[in-house]
Formats: sequence, C-alpha cells, structure tokens
Amino acid sequence: MSRRVLVSVLQLLVLLLLALLVLVPLLWLVSTSLKGPAEDIFSSPPALLPSEPSLQAYVRLFQDNPLTTYLLNSTVVSALAVLANLLFCSMAAYPLARMRFAGRGLVLGLVVATILIPFQVVMIPLYLLMVQLGLRNTLVALVIPQAATAFGLYLLRQSFLGVPVELEEAARIDGCSRLGEWWNVMIPAARADLITLAMFVFIGTWSDFLWPLVILDDPSLYTLPLGLQQLSSSFGLDWRIVAAGSVVSILPVLVLFVLLQRFILPSASGDAVKG
Repeated sequence: MSRRVLVSVLQLLVLLLLALLVLVPLLWLVSTSLKGPAEDIFSSPPALLPSEPSLQAYVRLFQDNPLTTYLLNSTVVSALAVLANLLFCSMAAYPLARMRFAGRGLVLGLVVATILIPFQVVMIPLYLLMVQLGLRNTLVALVIPQAATAFGLYLLRQSFLGVPVELEEAARIDGCSRLGEWWNVMIPAARADLITLAMFVFIGTWSDFLWPLVILDDPSLYTLPLGLQQLSSSFGLDWRIVAAGSVVSILPVLVLFVLLQRFILPSASGDAVKG
C-alpha cells in the first residue's frame, strides 16, 4: 500500500511540474500585458507579478489598432472553415465507412497520403488557382484550403465504423434514405468526434499565419495573426501591447475548449442496441 501511495505522489509531482512548465509562459504573458507604463518589463531578477497593475495596454490595443476588425475576420473565417469541414468530411466519410464500391480502399489511402504533403508544396499552385478564380484578397480564399481535410475525413470514417449496423437497419426499416441514415444515425453517434474535429479546425484556422500572409494584401481583411504581426513590426514597439494582443488571441481558444470539453465524451451509440 505504501508503495502505491509513493507512486501516486510521484505521478502527481510530475504532473504538477509539467503543468507549471505549460502555465508559467502563459502567466508571464498575462503579467507583462498588465504591467504599467512605468514598470520595467526586463528587470532583473524578473518579476512575475506586476507591481502596478494596469489595463492601459489593452485600452491602447483597441484604440490605436483595428483589432475588432481582425477579430471579426478571424471569427468569420474560422467558423466557416469549421462548418465546411464538418459537412464535407462527414459526407465523404460515410460512404468510405459503410458503402461497398470498387476502389474504396485506394481512395481512402490516397486521401490519407495527402497528410504527408506539406502545405508549402501546394501553396503556390493554390495561390495561382485563387488568382484565376478571382478570390485573391477575399476571406473566401482563406476558407477554401480548410474546407475539407484528410485528417477530418479519416477521423470521422473511423468514428462511423464504430456505429452499430443495427442502428442503420432500424432507420432503414423506418423509411430513411442513405442521406437520412447519415443525418439521423451517424451524425448523432459521432458527436464527440465531430466536436473534436471542430476544435482542431478552429484552432488551426484561427492561428494560421502563412496562408493569409500570402493571399491577403488588404489590411481590412487581415486576420488576428497578421494584425499581431503588424504590432510587433511597428515603430516604437511596446511589448505590453504585443503581450495584450497575444492574450486576446488566446482567449477565444480557451473559451471554446472550456465550453466544449464536456461534450467530448465516448459515444453511447452502442447502448442503443442493447435490450
């Protein structure tokens, strides 16, 4: 019993150490953003807590910069990317999981193999395509590359494979079409994986910097990462404002995780066929 207690204590200490390693940079970022203009943020030894807390950096961040526009652009692009990914990936994953047709395994293998291709390889052809379609300097051009992902398709395909066939048979007896089975059976059963995919897509799109930098020239269309880059490259750089902007960019992701974490639970679709 004492050995088990010792192991549990050691595991707890290791987890606390890892948590500190993750949280200290975040706490330092928040602390820097809250330090007053008279404080030295590069003091030695460094002070983790501000001696004169102030919200002046956040006030200047929103007053002197179009941060609201950047936030709105990032929100629109990320939301559209999530909706498109959930729709297209789930509709493509259903036939790959349930329907029998020639070349199904080859199609799945080719789609999954695209995960190995770095975005930098397809960036130039994608840019030329956006120019030919007249979508350069538009928010739509930011959504299209994120509209469907091989990771999302594979994740939902594996999720659909775990849904009992009896549920589909019951829906078919009730008169459901293939589309009805996908909507009424598969989508509710794969809720946890759909939410997981939504979080991955949202975070990836929200923090994307390279593609918006390539495709956008109009400052009114800049997303939040591009807007923060403008802060760090301006004259008279104030690291308090940069830290405040970084905190603002992190908050939506944290809020999204807190709101959705309770939905990321194992599916209970297997219980529906018992009894």
